[in-house]
Amino acid sequence: MPTTSARTGTALLSLHGVDAGYDGQRALRNVDLTVEPDALIGVVGPSGSGKTTLLKLLLRTLAPARGVVEPAPGLTVGYVPQLETVDWNFPVTVRECVLMARPQRRLVPWPTRAERAELGEILERLGIAELAGRRIRELSGGQQQRMFLARALLQRPRLLLLDEPTSGLDVATRHDILHLLDSLNQEGLAILLTTHDLNGIANHLPHVVCLNGEVVAAGPPVKVITPEVLERTFGAQMEVLEHLGMLVVVDQPVPAGPEQRGRIPR
Repeated sequence: MPTTSARTGTALLSLHGVDAGYDGQRALRNVDLTVEPDALIGVVGPSGSGKTTLLKLLLRTLAPARGVVEPAPGLTVGYVPQLETVDWNFPVTVRECVLMARPQRRLVPWPTRAERAELGEILERLGIAELAGRRIRELSGGQQQRMFLARALLQRPRLLLLDEPTSGLDVATRHDILHLLDSLNQEGLAILLTTHDLNGIANHLPHVVCLNGEVVAAGPPVKVITPEVLERTFGAQMEVLEHLGMLVVVDQPVPAGPEQRGRIPR
C-alpha cells in the first residue's frame, strides 16, 4: 500500500492500517499516512472518496474502526472548514469572529492586550488588517478564506488542516491562497489540505495523495499526477500535459456514440 513519503524528522501525525466509516460502512480502508513537521500535502479524490473522513481522523473527531492514529505528544491542530458550511449572515466583524477562536484560558470573555496584539499581527500577516472592523458577510471569497486562516493561526497550531480551501474561488484568488499556504509552510507550519483543484496542487504542492476509499498513490506531483493514477482515482480518463514547465490536467473528451456521429451541432 502506498504511503506519503517519510521526509526526515519526527512525524507530527501518523495513520497505520486505518479503516474508518459510519454505521458499519467503510469510507476508508487500510490507510497509511505520515505527516512530517515540514509537510505540505494535498489530498485529492472524487466526492465520496473519504477526504472528509480522513480530516476527521486527523482532527481526532472520528475514531478508526481498525488501525492506529498516532499524534505527536502535545500536537496542536488548526482547522479551516469549507466556506460553504459557514453562516455568513452571523452579525460579527472579522475581529470578533477571529477572536472567538482564541484558546479559552481565562474566565473573562474580553481579549487581553496581548491577544489583541497577536490578532493584529496575524491579520497583518494575512493581508486583511484593514478589514478587522468589517462584517463577515461583506467579505469576498478570498477574504473569507484568509479570515478563517487567521482563526486557525490564533490557536498556534503545529499542523493546519484545510477542507477544500480553494473551492468556489476564481483562478487568481486560488493561486493567491496556495501561495499564502506555501509561505506559511516555509515559516514552519505543517499543512494538509483536501481539494478538487488538480492543477493547483500539481503546481503548488510538493506532495500529493490520491484517495478513493484507499490511498491510490502518493508522492511528488510528477510521479502521482499521471493519466493512469488519475483514472484509478477518479474513474475517468484525463490527460496530463506540460505547459511552460507546469503540469496541466484536462479531461479527455468522451467519444461520440453512433447516434451522434454526423449530427450538425446546434
